[in-house]
Amino acid sequence: MQPETSTLHRTSGILLHPTALTGPGGIGSFSREALQFIDFLAAAGQSVWQMLPLGPTGYGDSPYNALSAFAGNPLLIDFEQLVAAGDLPPQQNETARADDSLVDFEQVSARKSARLLEAANRFLARQPDDSRAIAFHVFCREQADWLDDFSLYMAIRADQQLKPWWQWPKALRNREQSELDSFSRQKTDRILTCKFQQFVFFEQWAGLRSYARHKGVQLFGDMPIFVARDSADVWAHQQLFELDNNGQPTVVAGVPPDYFSATGQLWGNPLYRWQKHVDQDFNWWLRRFRHQLQLFDLLRIDHFRGFAACWAIPADHKTAEKGAWQQVPGKELFTVLNKAIPDAAIVAEDLGIITPDVEALRDSFGFPGMKILQFAFDSDALNPYLPHNYRRRAVVYTGTHDNDTTFGWWQELSREQRKRVSCYLGKESAQMPWDLIQLAMSSVAQLCIIPCQDLLALGSEARFNRPGQAERNWTWRLTPHQLDDLLAQRLLDLTRRYNRLPNNR
Repeated sequence: MQPETSTLHRTSGILLHPTALTGPGGIGSFSREALQFIDFLAAAGQSVWQMLPLGPTGYGDSPYNALSAFAGNPLLIDFEQLVAAGDLPPQQNETARADDSLVDFEQVSARKSARLLEAANRFLARQPDDSRAIAFHVFCREQADWLDDFSLYMAIRADQQLKPWWQWPKALRNREQSELDSFSRQKTDRILTCKFQQFVFFEQWAGLRSYARHKGVQLFGDMPIFVARDSADVWAHQQLFELDNNGQPTVVAGVPPDYFSATGQLWGNPLYRWQKHVDQDFNWWLRRFRHQLQLFDLLRIDHFRGFAACWAIPADHKTAEKGAWQQVPGKELFTVLNKAIPDAAIVAEDLGIITPDVEALRDSFGFPGMKILQFAFDSDALNPYLPHNYRRRAVVYTGTHDNDTTFGWWQELSREQRKRVSCYLGKESAQMPWDLIQLAMSSVAQLCIIPCQDLLALGSEARFNRPGQAERNWTWRLTPHQLDDLLAQRLLDLTRRYNRLPNNR
């Protein structure tokens, strides 16, 4: 095991997905409100903005079910910047209400898609020697290793009425080059429109990241271990996944039965054909990690235990009960990654039932794990989520995006459970959520992350995700003026008290 050191300093931050920002357009974006949130973080003494994956979402609008492991979600594009760049006329600037407290993804997608198409048409009509047109062509060339496949995939998907790729005509499904070339010639405009959206997404992201750096705020991203079956990645690299000749998975991902589910969880993502990855020196993984680590200062790996072994479920099974553990060459992968990107700041999502081999993999590379306070009070003093059992190399949360808000969690506890929490806090009656926020801040964990909903003391109505529920998740968002100066001062005082301020404060 490595000594108790890491690239993390004692600091703190806030968890808020960009779609949950306030602002016009019915959804948060890389707008002036995103910059104002960074200002709030800096004023409150926070050094980290954690968010969920930023990929283009498919069914269920889940950031963890993206159509690409590399592309960005066009719904996050800010129209005001398109107007300023000349890609949209001023009268087309977004005028929708800024105080909608829930995202209507279907409505937002329809409205934004139409405006983005207009912006693309206007942009692509520019003179080829225009400086921004030149920047676009440079972007397309530099990102071609994923952008070409993704744009083609999205164009075919639209042409096929959004059917998943395994239901496309055989020649397109199997990527017969002559058929792909023919389609590309016929749908050049549609492909270029998709590339333009990605160009703008990463252009605006670069501006946001530059502003965050100026304010001393690190951006903390999230990378799911698995990719969606209906994604450009699986279609373009079918040989890297456990698929048959018709593109159907032979085994799929999930977790076995446990205390929380008698039948386990059947996720359905195709598993990796790991020997192929080994044979290719983990090239696809290295490209994926490099891409993410160019976007973020820190990166959480979701379901880290899957890099030690994954639960392989026969694809025709309806539950996750009868799977089998498959060993994964995680040590080999991270050894290669460590040589290629030696300063990669990675956090391991190591929640749930974690076996010694997973802990050994995490610790051998010095990755901090996660501690969730809402999990700390359902057993005895040996509970690993109780702060007295922490070590410094950890990231502590009151709860994650998958948990209820802390106030909602507290409301659901029995009187006996509340008494246990209050006893640990040394109080007759705990005041939630701020007592749990203070407990997280005071812990020895090097990084403390508080969900934005907890700072606002919101209840279950503000819960971001309910695992196992396929629809109506991910919709909560801020309303104007919720993050005010008084809240910033309260958080700043707490951050100073527990020595989590940035070094320059």
